[in-house]
Amino acid sequence: MSDAVLGEALPGSAEGHRAGRPHLDRKAHPAGAIVFLLVLLGGLAFAGFSILKDTASVGQPLAIGAFAFLGLALLIALGFEFVNGFHDTANAVATVIYTHSLPPLVAVVWSGFFNFLGVLVSSGAVAYGIVTLLPVELILQVGSGAGYAMIFSLLLAAIIWNLGTWAMGIPNSSSHALIGSIMGVGLANQLMAPAGQATSGVDWTQATKVFTTLLVSPLVGFIGSALLLLVMMVLIKSKKLYTAPEGDKPPPLWIRGLLILTCTSVSYGHGSNDGQKGMGLIMLILIGSAPTAYALNRTMPDSSAPAFIAAAHKAHDLFAARANGVPPMDIVAARSKVGDALKTKKVEDPAVYSALAVVSNDIATNVQNYGSVRKVPAAATPNLRNDMYLTNDAVKDLSKSKNAKFSADETKTLKTYGDGLTKGTRFIPDWVKICVALALGLGTMVGWKRIVVTVGEKIGKTHLTYGQGAAAEVVAAVTILAADNFGLPVSTTHVLSSGVAGTMAANGSGLQWSTIRSIASAWVLTLPAAMAIAGGLYFILRHLVH
Repeated sequence: MSDAVLGEALPGSAEGHRAGRPHLDRKAHPAGAIVFLLVLLGGLAFAGFSILKDTASVGQPLAIGAFAFLGLALLIALGFEFVNGFHDTANAVATVIYTHSLPPLVAVVWSGFFNFLGVLVSSGAVAYGIVTLLPVELILQVGSGAGYAMIFSLLLAAIIWNLGTWAMGIPNSSSHALIGSIMGVGLANQLMAPAGQATSGVDWTQATKVFTTLLVSPLVGFIGSALLLLVMMVLIKSKKLYTAPEGDKPPPLWIRGLLILTCTSVSYGHGSNDGQKGMGLIMLILIGSAPTAYALNRTMPDSSAPAFIAAAHKAHDLFAARANGVPPMDIVAARSKVGDALKTKKVEDPAVYSALAVVSNDIATNVQNYGSVRKVPAAATPNLRNDMYLTNDAVKDLSKSKNAKFSADETKTLKTYGDGLTKGTRFIPDWVKICVALALGLGTMVGWKRIVVTVGEKIGKTHLTYGQGAAAEVVAAVTILAADNFGLPVSTTHVLSSGVAGTMAANGSGLQWSTIRSIASAWVLTLPAAMAIAGGLYFILRHLVH
């Protein structure tokens, strides 16, 4: 969609629809472009400085080649978040732009700032919810050739699909694209495994939970926004709220404030949810490239060690009691047994309990000998991290099992132990949050026009009213923040665009079905397309990178 096309009359649109169209072609001041570039370059320099500082602090500075390779991987990961910013966040600003509540350039800068803020205060739960979709052995060996092939394949596939749909002006979910890419890598990894070798593909339990969220969220957006608009019509009798803007005239102050507030909420929610997806992948890159600095959470205070060691001993006793006489094995065999059990999802077995007892005892002994997680030396870091990661995943599977039948005390023991393992291995340094926040926030300010036009003009047959914009964004913000609270990825694009469609239907405005079909097609095709691209890239890279 060219800028020339943007100025033409839209087929099926009413004259009033075009009359209130905002001016989208105003160029930013050159000083703004300079500030943009300075912030971008400053963020990249800050990332490089932080990596050098972290690796030097553990006495293991990176070689020039390793640092360059890590830099390339991080650029691609941050590139994904940048594309995510200008693709997905355009949905958040469409309503304030098309109701003339904020000028376009002010709106995208405002939205970019609150995307930045949302990333900074995010919990990290969504980050590792995405990571758990990946094959277990690739996570444990992320620093290998297969691990790098996995990272590059899934990120490039998601970026390619996002750029393709953006070029056509079709709102598409970056979450959807990333999850499809992860699934493509998982299935390719499974298909490429030697015959008879236990290999994990896709964690279908976690994938089903994610699919359910992605499937339900557009319905929540459509139905919730339609119902909210109808309720508003009953409770708020101001006719002004349900009329389209008159020319370029901004709405009354109270309506303008409401719309800016809802835009802010969606932008903040988008940052807090979508920003975490890049964080999880960046942490995998860092763990693979510089495990001594990032494989364990060295920010954990030494005072937390005694409680963790006690929890590990209690978990050891619990596992040993369920081993049913299976003799203890050596640590290497125990790791292999737990790893194979996680690949096949068969952790409720006496031999697996025996292996978990051995691994848990080894974890407790290491932390006790070194004094704390922070003091674990470089040489012991990869093994301890993998042991903690494997055991944590096994504990989670056992806790969710309906057949294990743990008592209340045993359930509490597993939860305490699992929480300690999570804190020791799943963390996000502040500098990673800052860099992802900058990438997402800066991306918001670039390339937003195509998606804004689609959401603002091409979903309904009439111009968006103030009430419709507010209803769609309130429902989107609540849905995104609720999903964030439960650690689930959700699509800002699907929730908000379906919300706008819901308000058009409730208002009797009519829908432009060609656009609805395009959005629905993108929703249906994203998973298989991203899977195919990522799987193909993974197959090629596995044969190039060893």
